[in-house]
Amino acid sequence: MTTQFVKTPGWLDWYDGPSKPTFVLPAGAVDAHCHVFGPGAEFPFAPERKYTPGDASKAQLFALRDHLGFDRNVIVQATCHGADNSAMVDAVQASGGRARGIATVRPDVGDDELRRLHEAGVRGVRFNFVKRLVDVLPMEGLRHVADRIAPLGWHIVIYFESHDLPELADFFLSLPVPLVVDHMGRPDVTKPVDGPEFSGFLDLLRAKDDIWCKVTCPERLTVVGPPALDGERTAYSDVVPFGRRVVEEFPDRVLWGTDWPHPNLTDHMPDDGLLVDWIPRIATTAEQQQALLVDNPMRLYWPEEL
Repeated sequence: MTTQFVKTPGWLDWYDGPSKPTFVLPAGAVDAHCHVFGPGAEFPFAPERKYTPGDASKAQLFALRDHLGFDRNVIVQATCHGADNSAMVDAVQASGGRARGIATVRPDVGDDELRRLHEAGVRGVRFNFVKRLVDVLPMEGLRHVADRIAPLGWHIVIYFESHDLPELADFFLSLPVPLVVDHMGRPDVTKPVDGPEFSGFLDLLRAKDDIWCKVTCPERLTVVGPPALDGERTAYSDVVPFGRRVVEEFPDRVLWGTDWPHPNLTDHMPDDGLLVDWIPRIATTAEQQQALLVDNPMRLYWPEEL
C-alpha cells in the first residue's frame, strides 16, 4: 500500500515555470544549496519531521539546473527526511558525478555507513540549530560526529538563526573540521549591516580561515517582500548590503545556491530565475562571480578535479 502524505497547512509548492535569468552564469557554475523531497511514495518522510512538503524529485531538480544554466548541484539533506539519506543519495548517484551531497547523521552512525555515504558522493553533514525545524541534539553528540567525519575530509554545514549565535559561537569554533554557514546566519535585515548583530556574525567568519558562508536565500530574509512589491528583476534589495558585505570581505569563502524547492515558505514562492538575477547585485565583478559560483564550490566539493 502506498503511503499518502498530507502537506503541512499553508505549504507553498515550488514555482512552476521559472523565468530564464538575464544573468548568464559562468561556465561550470554550481548550485551549492538545494534539496530533494521524496517522492514520498518512494522515499517516505521521517515520522519525527516538523513539516510535510510536496514532492520535489531529482528529475525536477536537474531540469531546473539545466534551465537556469548551472552545471552541478550540492544537495543538502532535507530535515523532513531525518537521518534517512536515501532520497538525497539517490539523487547524487543519479547525477553522473554532477552532484555532491550533505547528509544528516546520528551520533551513533557506524564507520561503514560513513564510508558508504562518502563513496556515494557525500562530503559533509548538516547540524541544524533552528528550533522550529528540529529537536536540537546534545552538543557532545554533535562533537562526536565531528570527530568521526574529520578523517574523511568532510565539513559541517551549520544552520542557525542570528539571535542564537552568541550562545553557539564557542561550540562552532571548537569543531575540528571546516564549517559552512547556511544563509548568512539568517540576519535581521531591518538592522544595520554595520550593527553589532551582523558584525558579530562577521567576527565568526574572521575567527578561522576555514569557515565558509552561503550568501543565499534573500527570499527568506527580506522584509520588502516579493518581486511585485520591489521591482520585477531587482527584488530583495534589503538583503543586498548583507550579501555584498560578505562577498567583498571573504571572496574565496562564499557559496551560492537556489535553496530549491524552498521549504517552509508561507508568504511567497520565489521565481528561481529572479534569484539567479540577484547574484550580480552581491557579486558585482566577474572575478567575484567566478569565485562564488565556480572556483569556491569546486575547491570544496570536487577538489580532485582541480
